[in-house]
Amino acid sequence: MKDIKSELEKRILVLDGAMGTMIQRYKLEEEDFRKGWFEEHHHPLQGNNDLLSLTRPDVIREIHAAYFEAGADIAETNTFSGTSIAQADYGLEKYVYDINYHSAKIAREVADEFTSKDQSKPRFVAGSIGPTNRTASISPDVNDPGFRAITFQELVDAYKEQVNGLLDGGVDLLLVETVFDTLNAKAALFAIDEILEERGLKIPVMVSGTITDQSGRTLTGQTTEAFLISVSHMDLLSVGLNCALGASMMRPYLQVLDKKSSFAVSAHPNAGLPNEFGEYDETPEMMAEQIKSFLDEGLVNIIGGCCGTTPDHIKAITELTKEYSPRKIAVL
Repeated sequence: MKDIKSELEKRILVLDGAMGTMIQRYKLEEEDFRKGWFEEHHHPLQGNNDLLSLTRPDVIREIHAAYFEAGADIAETNTFSGTSIAQADYGLEKYVYDINYHSAKIAREVADEFTSKDQSKPRFVAGSIGPTNRTASISPDVNDPGFRAITFQELVDAYKEQVNGLLDGGVDLLLVETVFDTLNAKAALFAIDEILEERGLKIPVMVSGTITDQSGRTLTGQTTEAFLISVSHMDLLSVGLNCALGASMMRPYLQVLDKKSSFAVSAHPNAGLPNEFGEYDETPEMMAEQIKSFLDEGLVNIIGGCCGTTPDHIKAITELTKEYSPRKIAVL
């Protein structure tokens, strides 16, 4: 297997697009989320997309293949909500390992198929580690600002379970993404560190934060630079931004990372902002035009798409990247 670090030196790598956007196209029903695994489960499961790696692996396989066909170099596993914390809402905590293992295995198999067709363009699998639906930094109760719905150790334990499943399933790297609370991300990084030490492994780690609005801050109030500093204690493959904003609005914050980061810089923006129906209107051409400014300025090493993006968006981005060299990673 080729080393992703050496690939990053040669070219801009393309991350895939939105999993949820593609799943919606299949118009799946409740039974699709139960098939073969959860027929008797007491809780409604429709919308718990991570389960589809177990119940409809054919759908997840097709989506990965569509993104690789479009030119993506890196596939994210279907595990954004693959922790016991997130799955507790559905009463499915005990299936967390299965979700992560099978999600990674599906992506691994598809990546290997595409790599075998063209050895000059190796395909990689990133284990997607989402932020959970709890925050370690903010109280959910306005009347009790000191209260926390989750502890740091509970987050670490949940992330360790997820990471074990992803590693056993065969991922090439781990992606701690959509970070709105850096304390949650630190728990994920601590968990990764502990697991890698236990296993005697080294594996690249990407971290991607989310700037929630034009204030330029994360949900918990950090600026882009503060977020970068907070995660820089670990030897990361990349630090970047994803979600919340469209490409044009993300650019000033990528400029900060470009100036300040000694890691590779990644970006996977949304296809613009959602309309009043919660849908994304930005076409592949519109999005590629905005991303062109990232490439003209040499801001990124890894580029892809988040909410609202499809294989057509990734194809347009892939075509664009062929004309550019990757950002030069500074030694600060």
